[in-house]
Amino acid sequence: MSRRPRLPPGQQWITEFPVRTVERQPAPFNPLTWTLVIDGEVDTPTTLSYKELRALPTSKVTSDFHCVEGWSVPDNVWEGVLFTTLALQVEPKPSARYVTFHAEHEYASSISLPTALEGDVILAWSRNGTLLSVDDGGPLRLVVPCLYAYKSVKWVRRITFTRNVELGYWEQRGFHQEADPWREQRQS
Repeated sequence: MSRRPRLPPGQQWITEFPVRTVERQPAPFNPLTWTLVIDGEVDTPTTLSYKELRALPTSKVTSDFHCVEGWSVPDNVWEGVLFTTLALQVEPKPSARYVTFHAEHEYASSISLPTALEGDVILAWSRNGTLLSVDDGGPLRLVVPCLYAYKSVKWVRRITFTRNVELGYWEQRGFHQEADPWREQRQS
């Protein structure tokens, strides 16, 4: 059985974590008013306060981060709540096939539910032991290690389980919906 290489084709390792964003930053973070809405094709829609989110079981995931621009940062230690923990809490309906992650403003991206349920998909509030800055997606950033970074939505405020794929910001502009770095799925 052959294993895929650690570094996807067309990528190169770098040590610094560049800041990339296409929308304006959110309003200053206030942990007393911040909420995360989880809705759509679920049995138990919920809204979590920041305190409630942080009270959920915490996990750490070490993963590489691959940008569609061709750079990768190895061995990031993300801390937060696993997506699987949130899914168990809201109980997706059998009709749920995709999950759309919405940022503070207009940015969003959708991934298949099976991908979201992989054990290393995390909603992170820290990287390498430091709380995420607003530039890096704080207070809460999705991290999907098996996909290009445009799927790892910054400033997550809403998670919606859906029957059908919803094209996100980059997908509407011609980027590949599946975004698999090992298959170089950059453009549709």
